[in-house]
Order: sequence, then C-alpha cells, then structure tokens
Amino acid sequence: MKIIVDADACPKAVLQICLVLGRKNALPVWTVASFNHNIISDHHITVGNAAQEADIRIVNFAEKNDIVITQDWGLAAMLKGKQAQVISPDGREYIAESIEFLLEEREIKAKYRRSGGRTRGPKKRTLISDRNFSAGLEKMIKRKGSET
Repeated sequence: MKIIVDADACPKAVLQICLVLGRKNALPVWTVASFNHNIISDHHITVGNAAQEADIRIVNFAEKNDIVITQDWGLAAMLKGKQAQVISPDGREYIAESIEFLLEEREIKAKYRRSGGRTRGPKKRTLISDRNFSAGLEKMIKRKGSET
C-alpha cells in the first residue's frame, strides 16, 4: 500500500499532512505533477504539462488498496475502478455510490460555463479543512491496515 498525491493542484498543507502520516505509518508517499510545479518529495514523478498527463500517470501507477489524494472527480472514478481508495483534499472519501452523481454534476456545470454562465470556485482553505483531511486520511490508513 502506498499514498499517491495528485500534486498538480494539491494544497501544500495537504501534502505536508500526507508526508507526516506516511512516515508515521511507514507508507511511501508518491507525488505526481507536471514539470511546472516545484514539489519536494522523496518519491516524485514528473510528467509533461499536456492535459490529463498527470492523471493518466496516476491511473497507471495506482494499484488495488493504494490511497490516492485528488480533487478530480473523473480521476477518482477511474481509480475506484482499480479498487484504490480515494480521498479529496477536504477529507471526503470518494465512494462508488456517489461518483456517478459527482460526474453528472461536473458535466452540468461545465455545460453551464460553456454557455457563458459562471460557477463558484472552491472555498478558501481553513484549518478545519486541514483537520478534516488529516482525520479522513488517518481513518483510511487504519482501515486499510486492518484489512491486510
């Protein structure tokens, strides 16, 4: 089992939490990002900056029972198909039952934006977001550890 971070759009606090919990639980933490990002990590995979290049590399690299951190719903759906565990930077675990709804919501919002509409961006990150993420990741690690 390893932790894989979609580091292209990952908040720095989330990456630090992953590194701390990875060390604490003897799990390697891998980061994947385009060469446009300056990521400091023991295990880093640099990809080009083509659309979806990091996502494709993550899907190919992830294995069953790995834990992946991403805010990309499409990537989360593909990873759930590989039986990886996926969590958002806000600490919300992606579950198979809700992925279809999230993807439909993404498509509706994209269609609305293409027609000239505006949607809200993500909320400003807070210490509560960091705590929620840390608690969610730790719970996921413990659950996966007890299954093996």
